[in-house]
Amino acid sequence: MDGRDGANGIDGESFLGTVFEIKDDFTPANEYNLRYEFPRSFKIYDTDIVLVYMLWETIHYNDNTYDDVWRLMPQTRIFNTQEGTLLLQYNFDYTLYDVQIFLEGDVDFRTLSSGDLENQIFRIVVLPADFAAQANINNYNSVINSPDLYINSTDKINLKELAQ
Repeated sequence: MDGRDGANGIDGESFLGTVFEIKDDFTPANEYNLRYEFPRSFKIYDTDIVLVYMLWETIHYNDNTYDDVWRLMPQTRIFNTQEGTLLLQYNFDYTLYDVQIFLEGDVDFRTLSSGDLENQIFRIVVLPADFAAQANINNYNSVINSPDLYINSTDKINLKELAQ
């Protein structure tokens, strides 16, 4: 029995997703807020969902291979200090036109280490809601490697270079 026509080269029903990878620093100048505008040529639908994954760490192995660890946002860090427990949350919101990634919490952002603020890498994943409803969206690799999803591109954007 023949199934419905899919995208060229893909059999059966599949979903089309898009990934934008952005890299930038959280600074006082940008008010600890990174904003990425979707390209004008990119069409996002009211029924699409936008997920943001943060590159949490990279695990290096002895054979010179590595694995990136991506975490679905929001993500919270807990700092135990002399003043008590302080929280830092990496969070996001989006519209049909842009995504904003920002810091929240009761920690003084100016006291954070460069590892918490600089060269932060995020993957913005736009998916049809039908696919997201059936996928394990908590696991980036599970989403991206799903046989039901076709990623049409992964654009890597350095927001610092874009601003110049």
